[in-house]
Amino acid sequence: MYKTSRRNLLLSIAASALLTACGSPSETAQDGAVQPATVDGAIEKPVLKLGFIKLTDMAPLAIAKEKGFFQEEGLNVTLEPQANWKVLLDGVIGGQLDGAHMLAGQPLAATIGYGTKADLIAPLSLDLNGNAITLSNKVWDMIEPDLPKNADGKPKHPISASALKPVIAKYNEQGKPFNMGMVFPVSTHNYELRYWLAAGGVNPGYYSPGDVSGMISAEANLSVTPPPQMPATLEAGTIDGYCVGEPWNQAAVQKKIGVPVITDEEIWSKNPEKVLGLRKDFAEKYPATTAAMLRAVIKAQQWLDVDNGVNRAEAVKILSRPNYVGADEAVIGASMTGKFTFEAGDTRDAPDFNIFFRDYAGYPFYSDAIWYLTQMRRWGQIAEDKSDDWYFDTAKAVYRPDLYLAAAKKLADDGVIPADSLPETDGFKAEQSGFIDGITYNGKAPNAYLAKFNIGLKMGQTVTAAGVK
Repeated sequence: MYKTSRRNLLLSIAASALLTACGSPSETAQDGAVQPATVDGAIEKPVLKLGFIKLTDMAPLAIAKEKGFFQEEGLNVTLEPQANWKVLLDGVIGGQLDGAHMLAGQPLAATIGYGTKADLIAPLSLDLNGNAITLSNKVWDMIEPDLPKNADGKPKHPISASALKPVIAKYNEQGKPFNMGMVFPVSTHNYELRYWLAAGGVNPGYYSPGDVSGMISAEANLSVTPPPQMPATLEAGTIDGYCVGEPWNQAAVQKKIGVPVITDEEIWSKNPEKVLGLRKDFAEKYPATTAAMLRAVIKAQQWLDVDNGVNRAEAVKILSRPNYVGADEAVIGASMTGKFTFEAGDTRDAPDFNIFFRDYAGYPFYSDAIWYLTQMRRWGQIAEDKSDDWYFDTAKAVYRPDLYLAAAKKLADDGVIPADSLPETDGFKAEQSGFIDGITYNGKAPNAYLAKFNIGLKMGQTVTAAGVK
């Protein structure tokens, strides 16, 4: 599935001359491999504005600007922080932003009309991993004594959400809800938090067409909080825990208000995170600009991962600036440099916490898109059953490896990135393991995957205000 050879690479580049324009759906060769789009001509729109949220995984955009990669590609790019994910999404849809550091679920949800209807695409994946789940000190103190321990007395990882069940029961006895925060209804954070809770036997609740709170039949209530506001919301006692990207888990450690209990690498090994999101008509109108933008970001991704992260310390300094993430260097560095601090005195190696280039991190796999769609269906955001073909067609309309390859293969041909950093693939990863519940995922069998879960909608089930029926 991932085999790459110089011969295949050259054949693929030669075949690209026969392909459709930049804005057209992905094409495949007779052997099933996704082929690059054809991009010719001068840059049509050299001045761009891209949006981002203050998280460390916006790093490829900051590095592309600060290290001159956008400029090398003939682009004058302004990076503009956004107040929250909804404002960012509206900015891209409305044209105030030419593109953005975006939640992977946002272009998918917009395309199927969940929340907002718009034709968006994801021609590049920005990173793998990068999130964690943090609990308040109060909740941590309730669960920590009963957690299994290593020989050094520190908790064994991964920590199961089953540890929360007696806490939730105590809250129920007191007539209080157990509240947790996530950043957006179609965020990876929402689905990872739900996945972790459900794997531990805690029902995180369902959505229905008439109820977008996601709390129907919930044992733990999940609500939206913008990432930079997570620590303050936890400290105020409004929520008992949250799932967010960095540096906002490490900020809780630094402020001594909470304890990260699990990273998303422990929930799903090497899971996809953010994407570069664009309007479909932008890519159609400005194909050479789109390709140049992708080349600059790919160069930045390589810079971030080269030589086992030799540049990460410099990246931390850049991200700490107020116009980017604006957090202390020590807080950003606590997760960005191959380590992760769970609490004072418990810092562990985490070489895979942020992956930007290696392991084909930039390639927008159809199977990644389909995983998000399965979780939307699992929790009722997709209200009714869909055929496997619907999942395939939706993924291919939004995730655009043909555009990624148009950029990446030019860089490989020019010797800028290694040829073997591009997968030879039909757009689907092989069946994946590495999930906390031991369930395997095959993107080519989405309905069979959904049938494996003990908690979540099954074939034929829908959600009403009264619950699942």
